[in-house]
Amino acid sequence: MTRYTSLVPTLEVVDDLGRKLRFGQPPRRVVSLVPSDTYNVIALGAVGSLVGRTTYCESPEAASLPTVGGTKNVDVDAVIALSPQLVIANKEENTRAALEALAAARIPVLVSLPRRVEQGVAHLARLARILGVAESAPARALIKRGYQLAGASQPSRRAFIPIWMDPLMTLNADTFGSDVLAQVGIANVFSDRLRLYPLAADLGKSAPQDAAGRDERYPRITLAEVQRRTPDLVILPDEPHAFSSDDEATLRDALPSAQVVRVSGKDLFWYGAWTIDAIDRLASQLAA
Repeated sequence: MTRYTSLVPTLEVVDDLGRKLRFGQPPRRVVSLVPSDTYNVIALGAVGSLVGRTTYCESPEAASLPTVGGTKNVDVDAVIALSPQLVIANKEENTRAALEALAAARIPVLVSLPRRVEQGVAHLARLARILGVAESAPARALIKRGYQLAGASQPSRRAFIPIWMDPLMTLNADTFGSDVLAQVGIANVFSDRLRLYPLAADLGKSAPQDAAGRDERYPRITLAEVQRRTPDLVILPDEPHAFSSDDEATLRDALPSAQVVRVSGKDLFWYGAWTIDAIDRLASQLAA
C-alpha cells in the first residue's frame, strides 16, 4: 500500500518520458490535458481532484470544470491560474512547447505515451497510486479487469485503418490503436510501414531522408499502396478525422471486396479505463 506523509515525498513515479515525479501527498488540484485521462480520473473515483480540463474533455462529470483550451492549443496561463498540483498530459496529444512552459513554471507534469493496451492499464494504475485511490474498491476492481484482458488474439481478419483522408494516413503496429485491434484478432495490413520523410518519400516519389527523431508511426500512403496490401476490412474511426460519405465511397470503390465498418475513435485510441470496456464492443463490431 502506498503511504503518504506530509513531511517527505514517499511516492515516486516515472512517466513515459522517463522523468521522475515525487509526491508527498495525493494532489488535490489536477488539470487534465487529455480527454481519455479525464475519463480515467473519473473512472478511478477521483473526479473531486479535477480543477481543469480541455474543451475536448466531454465527460459529463467534468462539464462544470473550467477549460484551458484544446489539446493542441493549451492556454498555459489559464492552467497556471488554477494552481494545479499535477497536470496530466500526453506526448502525442499536447504540444512540447506547452508542456515545457508548464514544467518551467515548476508544475508537476505527468506525460504518458502508451503504445500497448497493457501500457494503458499500467498508466491507469499509476494514476491511481498518484491520486491516492489505489486501495479503493472501485479502482482496484477496474484495474484488475484491465490486467485480466487476454492479450492479442490469433488474427482472423486483415484491416486497413485510415486516420486521415487528405493526405491519406494510417498507423503502424507501434501504436495504441493497432494494439487494441490485435486484442480482437484484427491484423493491421500496414503494421510494418514506417512514415518516411519528406512527404514525397512517403508517396514513393523521392528517396527518404533521415527522420531526425520524428515520429515514424503514422505513414502517409496512396490508395494504390492500400490496394496492394489487399485488406478484407476497412475500419473507419470517427476521430481524429470525421470521414464523410464521399470519403467512404472513395474507399469502397478502391477496395470493392473489403467490408467497411465505422467505429468509435474513442474505442481505438482512449487508453486506460475506456479500453477495458471497448475491447468487447470492438470484438462484436468487427467479428467476421
